[in-house]
This record gives sequence, C-alpha cells and structure tokens, in this order.
Amino acid sequence: MIKIGILGDIGSGKTFVANQFGYPVFNADIEVSKIYKNNKNCFKILKKNFPNDVLSFPINKKEISKLILSNKKNLKKINKIVHPIVRVEMNKFINKNKKKKMIVLDIPLLLENKIKNEDFILIYVDAKRKQIIKNFKKRKNFNLKIIKLLKKFQLSLDYKKKVANFIIKNNFKMKPVKKSVKLIKTKILYK
Repeated sequence: MIKIGILGDIGSGKTFVANQFGYPVFNADIEVSKIYKNNKNCFKILKKNFPNDVLSFPINKKEISKLILSNKKNLKKINKIVHPIVRVEMNKFINKNKKKKMIVLDIPLLLENKIKNEDFILIYVDAKRKQIIKNFKKRKNFNLKIIKLLKKFQLSLDYKKKVANFIIKNNFKMKPVKKSVKLIKTKILYK
C-alpha cells in the first residue's frame, strides 16, 4: 500500500488536493469534528481538564476556540487529549483500507506528531499567502488569531517543502491542480 502524506500551509488547499487522488482519504480535521460530536470519553477528559469551559456534549467548537484564545497553553493540553484519539482512528482507517493500492493522509501535523515513516510519499501543496488569506475569509469560522496560534505548533514551511517528494502549485484553479495530481499519481503508481 502506498501512503501519501499531504503537507502545506494552513488553508493552502491540502484537502482539495487530497481528494483529487481518487483513493481513500483520512482527513484529521473531519476526524476531530467527529470526535467532538461523538466521543463521550474525549468530552469527559476535556471537561475534567477545563470544567468551566467545556460545558456540554457534543463538544462545541466555539468553546474550544475560546479556550485556545484565552490561553495558548490550552492548545497544547487539548492536543494531548485529542491527538491520541485521532491516531487510533487513523490506524483503524489504515487497517480498513490495507488492500487498497493507495491511501491519502490529510493530517495538518503529520510531521510534527511523528506520524510519517519512511514508506510515506510526501506531497507539499504550495500556495501564495495572499490567496490563502482570501480563501480563509470565505470560511464561516475564520479567526486569524487561532490560525496564528496553530502555526506556532507547526514546522516551518521551508522544511516541509524540502522534505516533500513532490510539490503541487495550487493557484486555486481546479484544472491545473487535477493535472498535477494525475501526473504525480502516474509517477507513483508506475515507478
């Protein structure tokens, strides 16, 4: 099984690129949303750690955002609780798809959380900062302060670009991105 890891800046279009491969995608952001919605154990642990802030189940993302903004140390605490659960779900996903030729992992902290191993093929999604900000503003929960905090936990973009096996320029136009993915897929599958 070929494991593709998608790297790039927050808002660079990693999810869009991941979905263009036509193979199963594990999206960590969607997984976190599912955990907040369905995992009572996660809620209990968060409630125990933040009794005055995490108020009800399912977990409200706005409460988590407030927590992160009130004290940047809270992000580290939340990550320590949520990330192991995400990893369990990722392992289930890999097992479920072990007969597939390829899977795609869309995990923002793939390198930071030491999820990647030698057999991963890393693809860096390169996008212009101006375009990223423009796209962010279209999102309903856009909060620049939270984005800046999240970026502090990430390795440098230069490093990610350097370790990537392939780079896709994302100009936020569908055709060129699809063409790039098709080329990369061909190189990977028929090398």
